[in-house]
Amino acid sequence: MKVFKFGGASVKDAAGVRNLASIVGEYDEKLVIVVSAMGKTTNALELLTRCYFNGDSKGIVLNFNKVKQYHFEIITDLFRDLSDAKIQEVESVFVQFESRLGHSPSLDYDFEYDQLVSFGEILSTKIISLYLNSVGISNQWMDVRQGLRTDATWREGNIDWSLSSGLIRSQFNFDRSRICLTQGFIGATLTDQTTTLGREGSDYSAAIIANILNAESVTIWKDVPGIMNADPNKFGVTQKLDMLSYREAVEMTYYGAKVIHPKTMKPLVEKDIPLYVRSFIEPHQQGSVICKIDHIMNYVPVFISKEDLILVTISPIDFSFIAEESISKIYKLFAQYRIKVDLVQQSAMNFSVAFDRPERGFDQLISELKMKFVVHYNEGLELMTIRYYNDEVISQMTANRTVLVAQKTRTTARFLMK
Repeated sequence: MKVFKFGGASVKDAAGVRNLASIVGEYDEKLVIVVSAMGKTTNALELLTRCYFNGDSKGIVLNFNKVKQYHFEIITDLFRDLSDAKIQEVESVFVQFESRLGHSPSLDYDFEYDQLVSFGEILSTKIISLYLNSVGISNQWMDVRQGLRTDATWREGNIDWSLSSGLIRSQFNFDRSRICLTQGFIGATLTDQTTTLGREGSDYSAAIIANILNAESVTIWKDVPGIMNADPNKFGVTQKLDMLSYREAVEMTYYGAKVIHPKTMKPLVEKDIPLYVRSFIEPHQQGSVICKIDHIMNYVPVFISKEDLILVTISPIDFSFIAEESISKIYKLFAQYRIKVDLVQQSAMNFSVAFDRPERGFDQLISELKMKFVVHYNEGLELMTIRYYNDEVISQMTANRTVLVAQKTRTTARFLMK
């Protein structure tokens, strides 16, 4: 049994859905297909959620209609007979969605986010499942929330592995079809409240399911030939990395490489399940594989860029040292505002951290820090991480740039720059 994961870019239109069908149609074994929301639907639903939470009724109607129109344009292209009763399954999801928007929001934005944004995955998998069945690729649509159980940490649910394992094995038993099609990114609490696993969390979903079902492999289908040593959209010349160790993949995702969700690797390492990254544009190409490697690999320099970061420098008001007690207070605030730190640098008098601007609460965070510390910050910065660096590539990446923070280890150099 194999697990396939298709992201939003692979199913952004009707042509993408047809391409998914052609890829899946070439395999005869049991498959679990994990699918993300179509195209940029998650972004659109995030905007809709903000309108809903802020009571912007015009924004709610406008964005809801945009999402609905987008999906029905794909449906119209895929299906000849829109009166088919099965198509009404998609319409019923929108009815449920609209009904949810008709109620006043709670006071918890993150809770509302999970309840609304999750509709993207439900819609995409409904449409794709119906299409596959219509072209003779029999599959069973699964609501992953019935099996994948989490705690109530909204927007980043923690998996209840003990409970989920039994439920997933029971649910994905291939009793009706050799193909099970389900959602990435979402789960549910014990009380059936929808949760999400973190932005771009569908990779993680695929790894969880693979772990529980002891899959032969996981394949992530993307719009690149495999795992590249740099983002092709930002760097003119890139190289494909044919093979990576689990450890190297973890390092790359930790530093911000977007090719794989950071949490993906651990469930695969536990069961020694290889992860393939292949192109849905050229599906017959080999791609890249992440697997167990015991020998030392010689990698080319790998470049990972994160943009629009904030550097916050914190100093004591009373000229005392930055000590463990102060740092613990700072991190407690970061945890409260769900800040994920990308870089840390400490001196006797300063504690500097770089992170993505949080969606909400940054001004409040700075205000709270200023109650106990002197605080300065810079915005709009780029964090460049170079794995397996040399002096030449460092010179190239930092030329004519103002470097605010520089760090080096044996294998990694990092530069926070204007």
